[in-house]
Amino acid sequence: MITIRCARCQRKVFRYQKLGKGRLWHCWKARIVEDYSVREGNEVKCPCGNVIGTDQEKWIKMKQGAFTCSGTKLKR
Repeated sequence: MITIRCARCQRKVFRYQKLGKGRLWHCWKARIVEDYSVREGNEVKCPCGNVIGTDQEKWIKMKQGAFTCSGTKLKR
């Protein structure tokens, strides 16, 4: 389980179940455990207004540099 935080204000945006190694390019909506984000249209934002990503159909495409990750990743 990893915690995704806003790079600007360090608030929690998601708690996410990440599988495997590598960068976080997008978050599958089915694997989001807790969601603290604000949605405006297809933009996913932190409560401070920082755009974290864009909402696609099955996932959220993450904007690189707008968030930080911490926690442990599950191995496949």
